[in-house]
Amino acid sequence: MSTYKAPLDDLRFGLYDVLNAEALFARLGHADANRELVDAVLDEAARFTETVLAPLNRVGDELGCRYDKATGNVTPPPGFKQAFDQFVEGGWTGLTNAPEHGGQGMPALLGGVLTELVDGGNLAWGNFPMLSHGAVKALETYGEDWQQEVFLKPLVAGTWTGTMCLTEPHCGTDLGLIKTRAEPAADGKYALTGTKIFITAGEHDLVPNIVHLVLAKLPDAPPGAKGISLFIVPKYKVARDGTVGERNAVRCGAIEHKMGIHGSATCVMNFDGAEGYLVGQPHKGLQAMFVMMNSARLGVGVQGLGLSERAYQNALRYARERLQSRALSGPKYPDKPADPLIVQPDVRRMLLTQKALIEGGRLLSLHAYSLLDVAEKAQDAGERERAETLVSWLTPISKACLTEWAIENTYNALQCFGGHGYIHEHGMEQYARDARITTLYEGTTGIQSLDLIGRKTAATQGAGLKLFLAEVETFAKQHEGDAALAEFIAPLRAKCGEWGTLTQDVLQRAAANPEELGAASTDYLLYSGYVVLAYWWARSVAAANASQRPQAFKDAKRDTARFYYARVLPRTLAHKAAIEAGAGTLMTLADAGFGPQ
Repeated sequence: MSTYKAPLDDLRFGLYDVLNAEALFARLGHADANRELVDAVLDEAARFTETVLAPLNRVGDELGCRYDKATGNVTPPPGFKQAFDQFVEGGWTGLTNAPEHGGQGMPALLGGVLTELVDGGNLAWGNFPMLSHGAVKALETYGEDWQQEVFLKPLVAGTWTGTMCLTEPHCGTDLGLIKTRAEPAADGKYALTGTKIFITAGEHDLVPNIVHLVLAKLPDAPPGAKGISLFIVPKYKVARDGTVGERNAVRCGAIEHKMGIHGSATCVMNFDGAEGYLVGQPHKGLQAMFVMMNSARLGVGVQGLGLSERAYQNALRYARERLQSRALSGPKYPDKPADPLIVQPDVRRMLLTQKALIEGGRLLSLHAYSLLDVAEKAQDAGERERAETLVSWLTPISKACLTEWAIENTYNALQCFGGHGYIHEHGMEQYARDARITTLYEGTTGIQSLDLIGRKTAATQGAGLKLFLAEVETFAKQHEGDAALAEFIAPLRAKCGEWGTLTQDVLQRAAANPEELGAASTDYLLYSGYVVLAYWWARSVAAANASQRPQAFKDAKRDTARFYYARVLPRTLAHKAAIEAGAGTLMTLADAGFGPQ
């Protein structure tokens, strides 16, 4: 049976020893977010996720959501509503939201920590409240005063939940192709008609009302993405004074039967003249939706991290307990009939790969969330702008790498169990199935890669990359005389230099042939992710050495960093070679060469 223990020790290391979060919070005006309060929040979040959410993880996978075709109603798995009620009663839904909307105003960094714990406990359950946060951010930024007053408070309180309705049956990422229409109606309202698919938590009975943020086109919309507008469409009609009326003309037409996350309701939503309100300016809806999407992308990256952590914990436990064969160099436990699996080099390879990607990835994620706080709260406008540029650049790396590594980590964890990992009893195959979706929704890895190399690098002349490389160089100079870090600083500097040159080469080739960007994109993103983690592992060793933590903890960080530099970072060599190979081998084969249609 699978278990979950919140990784509080490593989270506290990342928050306090590496990022110095307590000083950061104080500097940004979060005076109440002192260490005593943050520790209390972490402890209570751990209790909730370990004792309430984690036991429901298998229930959700086995029983899934139920759809009533006659009514269009969706019922989540048993125990999900009771857990959601506890989540709301605990004030978790408003942890990082503004006090003027009923939130607690805690740092976004703390919200990122909560997200990891929730997803480690029960990823499918975590999908129900996840998109409400993005809906709140979109309405805070683009909503009219009355819309904020009427819709934000129940969303923040958790008495309503939110969705984002983008994709349609005939289009995926290419939202310029959407067909959902919004016709102007009386009193500034609109009637929306169309079908949206893959809508997470589009219908359920956890709360009495669901606020759908829907992309649609007005009658006078220009073609393509420039003609998209955003609308609020609640499940039950809501008047401008907040009065809740009759059921709106929006209905769940089906729920998807999926490879994983069975406990999450993935809905087909049909809008049949549903009443809605325009958010922001006509034909400018995509800008507002990106506020939601960017929030969700960081959150999905954390989903991969949470799944990786839970899978790793169970694989490590099994490798320590399972007795099978002897160590190659002779028995390590001669008093037992066999040695535990953990003595085998290949099992240790799998475990160390998981540990290195999880602990390094956790710092990547925490850093991104801390930048959200700086971008919002720093007094200096230049510092806010730098943080915004850097987190925008890091978002596709965090989303794509943490989810791609989740697939690797969950499969490595399953492999540690051997045949027992393939059967349902131990729970490992569920993590492998659940992890697969994280590389797909909120933009596939390919979409994140194009975003990084296109919008975030080529279009900005590498603004985010330059900021990150400058941060790495500052760290390297600070530790030039530190003998304990020399083995990490030199290769890190060399790899960063190579990264800059590689980027310039790709952009130069793309100037002559735009296909070069697409050809290099995924390898470029993964290359970037591995170099980013090399930086965080060097930072980890430095922070551990300077801390008051036990020597065993310091040794573990150093040894894992050595493993990462020796056995994981060299993956960049293959990605570099693929990038340098160019677009030729991808684009020269004619379509007919793939075989008969």
